[in-house]
Amino acid sequence: MAGVLAARAWLAAHPQHNPWAPLDLGDPPGWATSSKLVSLKEDAELCRTVLTNSEIEFRLLPPAGDGECLREDRLQLTQFPLQPQEPVATCAVAAGMEYWRRHSLDPVAQELFGTGVEEIMHLGTFSCRRLYGRSDGAFSEHATGNAIDISGFRLEDGTVISVLNDWEDPAAKGAFLRQVRDGACSAFATVLSPDYNAAHADHFHFDQASRWGSFCR
Repeated sequence: MAGVLAARAWLAAHPQHNPWAPLDLGDPPGWATSSKLVSLKEDAELCRTVLTNSEIEFRLLPPAGDGECLREDRLQLTQFPLQPQEPVATCAVAAGMEYWRRHSLDPVAQELFGTGVEEIMHLGTFSCRRLYGRSDGAFSEHATGNAIDISGFRLEDGTVISVLNDWEDPAAKGAFLRQVRDGACSAFATVLSPDYNAAHADHFHFDQASRWGSFCR
């Protein structure tokens, strides 16, 4: 009994490891964090509660589209350094982006360059299409805005880091890209980079698809 009580007390003091504790994106990474983030895809209302409780500002948008491209879960982060603009995505993608920024992107930039990230450059979230633009087969997670493609970063000191140009860099830029790619693996169900295939030579693909389990490469 004493051991059970001690375990409960430890989990209460470390909610990031407790699968039953509410998710707070400000908590440090824990054993249960990844599964909690991915599960937000299935509960948009809970996800929006997580954003609110984590003090993240967002704008809720009405459903759009139809068929395989019906987007019932749509919101836009209003204070997030995405360029050319803050895209519309599912809440689960927005939560993953904020978690990744706080716990991977900004810390790695500070560690390697001594400065923060001013802009995250992206190629969009929504595209009503099948995987790789094929005429048949499964639809992409982009078809419902449940994915985002990241092409590069601008640091606060003006340094630009491009997935296309700097992935093979043997110095700090290449190290930065690999570390933030690895950090995204705890924030998203699927992370694809230039290591995956040639179609991702110029961007990172992040999504919260849970049907295949987690995949990071």
